[in-house]
Amino acid sequence: MKIALFGATGRVGGEVLNLALAEGHEVTVLVRSPEKLAPHDRLTIIQGDVRDVAAVSTAVAGMDVVFSSLGTDQTTTLTEAVPHMIRAMEDTGINRLVTIGTAGILQSKIDPEKLRYEAGDTNRRLTFAAEEHHKVYDRLRQSRLEWTIVCPTYLPDGVAVGDYRTERDLLPEEGKQISVGDTAAFAYGELLQGDNIGFRVGISY
Repeated sequence: MKIALFGATGRVGGEVLNLALAEGHEVTVLVRSPEKLAPHDRLTIIQGDVRDVAAVSTAVAGMDVVFSSLGTDQTTTLTEAVPHMIRAMEDTGINRLVTIGTAGILQSKIDPEKLRYEAGDTNRRLTFAAEEHHKVYDRLRQSRLEWTIVCPTYLPDGVAVGDYRTERDLLPEEGKQISVGDTAAFAYGELLQGDNIGFRVGISY
């Protein structure tokens, strides 16, 4: 399979990149700092900015699926980049997109009409990241893509152990954290298998 990967130098994106290369897939990444990645014969590295529509289109061209683990980092990079991905995918007939979101955009169990960050399920006072991911969620719902948003809760570093729970559109009951390794493993499997197309998926231990 040919995979376009955005966020390859991040924690989850780096793990997904390793999984994809280990299983024999061809991966194209768009990064600002190519020196952060080790060369590989099935890895194509494009230097550029995800906010540049031409760079995103180049990375997506000829791919089978797209994966994004772009974060917010208190910028609007995420909400600037995702529309470019959607447009490039729709223009070239690529359907499958998996992105990493945040548990804040899952449905609230306090007020099911709202998302967790809106209803106060989470005690975080800063909502910028959730608001940005909410915009992405709305944009994906308006698209024609076969999308899935994987929504981890607190995300410490750690290897994949496999003993995690997932739930469509909700955070599993009493879910407190999930490792980077298990988040990447689940998201990578979802990219290949497509078991949760059109859903946000909460993941936690």
